[in-house]
Amino acid sequence: MIRQPVPFIRKDWQKKVEEIGFHFYEIDGLLYWDESVYYQFSSEEVDKIEVVTEMLYSMCLELVEYVIRDNLLESFAIPEQFHDYVRSSWKRKEPALYGRFDLRYDGKGEPKLLEFNADTPTALFEAGVIQYYWLQDFDASKDQFNSIHEKLFEVLQKKIHRFVKGDTFYFSSVKETLEDYTTSEYLRDVAIQAGMNTAQIFIEDIGYDHDNKRFVDLDGNQIRFLFKLYPWEYMLTDEFAPNLPTTDITLFEPPWKMILSNKAILPLLWEMYPNHPNLLPSYFSAPNTLAPFVEKPFFSREGEGIFIDTHFTASKKRAIYQKYCELPSFSGNYPVIGSWIIGSQPAGIGVREDTTPITNNLSRFVPHLFCD
Repeated sequence: MIRQPVPFIRKDWQKKVEEIGFHFYEIDGLLYWDESVYYQFSSEEVDKIEVVTEMLYSMCLELVEYVIRDNLLESFAIPEQFHDYVRSSWKRKEPALYGRFDLRYDGKGEPKLLEFNADTPTALFEAGVIQYYWLQDFDASKDQFNSIHEKLFEVLQKKIHRFVKGDTFYFSSVKETLEDYTTSEYLRDVAIQAGMNTAQIFIEDIGYDHDNKRFVDLDGNQIRFLFKLYPWEYMLTDEFAPNLPTTDITLFEPPWKMILSNKAILPLLWEMYPNHPNLLPSYFSAPNTLAPFVEKPFFSREGEGIFIDTHFTASKKRAIYQKYCELPSFSGNYPVIGSWIIGSQPAGIGVREDTTPITNNLSRFVPHLFCD
């Protein structure tokens, strides 16, 4: 694993990425997409990431089964009124579409799980499409760990299509959030390619028909199938949340993903698989030790609410404590490997890097390739 400066940056690269629908290559005036460098992996390193990703997902599914079987949903701060909703979703085997494992990896030791973005992961379009086209221009003879688009197409066509059948599959995100909108529209485009009828609707525009007890679009049409780039923990606090379990609507990601999108999985995974080489020691309370730990809220995104310390005072907030393992430094840049799972298959990686060890929403996306 090497961080390489590129000998040249594509002429008019902004125009090139805009032509394929990528318009947030800068965020708040700072460069988000950075093709002045790339990360080079060996084929052996890619194989290791792929194997570990598949194994971690299998472990996560076993954890869901354990949580459902032993009635541990309360440990995840899921309101009791939605427990049966989560259980029934799992028992019906409602399909998952995607997720992203964030891994600490330096190409030398074992990849370590930092967290699992199982519900609303972004950077999908960048990983699946933008860095692919970059590689075609930079050096098409090289390889990239990236079958994201193909696997999305396969899951939508062969697995999710049978749920939706001839109905309309709605894709939604929050208004005025370009990154979320782009991700949602990318997935909708793949669904169209897979032969599905689709429609776009913003989360704020979804209504509820009290008379017929159904969710509807702006024209009053029933929404029976919905991809929502909107976190489950937000949905459960919305006005119409109590109607979710009693309404004929199938959601992606499904309700059982409430378990995996919660950082409470980290200490439970450590309990189930103690001393596992791809896990970091994690607990529900701060351990009495001088070693630094990271405090992570049950629900946090883009580095929000993350604290590193050797001592934490008692608190009633819902948080977990994960042993601190600093990201590797490449010339003062700290990369996180985002390893994608599509359906149940490893599908590729995207690299985010920052000049600090905590990745946030302004961290840069850097392309990658691998060589034998």
